[in-house]
Amino acid sequence: MKQYFNLFDFTQKVDYRTEILAGLTVAMTMIPESLSFAILAGFPPLVGLYAAFIMGLVTAVFGGRPGLVSGGAGATVIVLIALMKSHGLDYVFAAVALAGVLQILVGLFKLGKFIRLVPQPVMFGFVNGLAIIIFMSQLEQFKTVVNGQTEWLSGTPLYIMAGLVALTVAIVLILPRFTKAIPASLVAILVVFGIVLGFGIETKTVADIASVSGGLPPFHIPNIDWTWGTLQVIFPYALIMGSVGLTEGLLTLNLVDEITGTKGSGNRECIAQGGANILNGFFFGMGGCPMIAQTLVNLSAGSRARLSGIVAALTILVIVLVGAPVIELLPMAALVGVMIMVAIGTFEWISFRIINKMPKQDIFVGVLVAVITILMHNLALAVLIGVIISALVFAWESAKRIRAKKYVDENGVKHYEIYGPLFFASTTAFLEKFDVANDPVEVIIDFKESKIADMSAIDAVNKLTERYAKIGKKVHLRHLSTDCRQLLHNANEIIDVNILEDPTYKVAID
Repeated sequence: MKQYFNLFDFTQKVDYRTEILAGLTVAMTMIPESLSFAILAGFPPLVGLYAAFIMGLVTAVFGGRPGLVSGGAGATVIVLIALMKSHGLDYVFAAVALAGVLQILVGLFKLGKFIRLVPQPVMFGFVNGLAIIIFMSQLEQFKTVVNGQTEWLSGTPLYIMAGLVALTVAIVLILPRFTKAIPASLVAILVVFGIVLGFGIETKTVADIASVSGGLPPFHIPNIDWTWGTLQVIFPYALIMGSVGLTEGLLTLNLVDEITGTKGSGNRECIAQGGANILNGFFFGMGGCPMIAQTLVNLSAGSRARLSGIVAALTILVIVLVGAPVIELLPMAALVGVMIMVAIGTFEWISFRIINKMPKQDIFVGVLVAVITILMHNLALAVLIGVIISALVFAWESAKRIRAKKYVDENGVKHYEIYGPLFFASTTAFLEKFDVANDPVEVIIDFKESKIADMSAIDAVNKLTERYAKIGKKVHLRHLSTDCRQLLHNANEIIDVNILEDPTYKVAID
């Protein structure tokens, strides 16, 4: 039955049936991913399910837009693997809570808009590197411990594992061609589960990794030394996790905006994600962020409201409370198959199709980001390096665009019409355009098609006017924008030229 209101937006029409079914579908697809990511990081599997519940519920209610689904995502979990190995689970919880605080600060100071600074080649490299990490991590499930030593599976156990994984992948690939009413990953898990139980097949299960029996998420203050030294240990991980979570979340939010033709709030999403991660840190969750795959599942199921996210989160909690004995019997082969398909779906295959159309520098940036992501498992650092290199390339290319049109009018005044931005990278080329020694006594520099962008540009103009002043020549600056004139006004201690009050052009400021 359709209702024309909901709990959070009385202007939005909501189809309750669609929202509930979408939420159930999302829950079924999120459970295997949350378990697999937790196991991948060496966490108890229940930590992943608690994260899926807490992240999903808090962000569904308070997040930046309807339709966005959050949970224990691989992008943030991978960041914490090294901390888990070196200091243990309590330090992970502390880092997750601190990451939440940092994310709330980003939202409060309205810094979410800076996601626009991430270029597309950087995102291609980031997503492709993440997909490769997820895929490679599944190979660990093809290993076993023998006499305290980790060895690759061989013989019958290997054939069984590989066969069940292949069956899972085949079902996920083929079933959507016939029906999309039920999530293919859920069907694949149930089919493989049934085969293993029905035929009594011996293979690795979730119970071989850890127990998932549990109740409500327990309140737990991380058992760490609350000292400056501890902060130094967890802060880098918290900063990276928070940055990765916000990057992934805001990019997913933009994707949902494009699909639905509506506008979400990035800053509100930052605050909601931060609050959810703080709760994770004190309620036994591994933290997380919005999940692209589950969000797309939610949208494809017809959800356009917040109700589906709430239903998904509550469904996961119910399964934890009463369904743990069943979950522990799930064959790991089924989860591995699902995660392989997640990796395949995450990979930006379009990057191969358009690679011959991309500039060489963009190809280099994309490959570099992917390599850093794979080798260092540091997604935030990879994105940061990619953004810096892209910015430097852009600055270099923009610097080459500075040019000047020169002519002398009927009054003997030399005109320089400047084209292109004047900033730190273009100042050298700018100064080379002027013939100070041979110019007449009066010179006009026209910035109608240019812009003085920073202090380096002001310094360049100052040096130029000083050179003219030393030989008794006068310089006029024309057609400066309001903000350019303000910069020059603020720098009037170092520059003394006649700024003509010509009509100004407006500079776009966000």
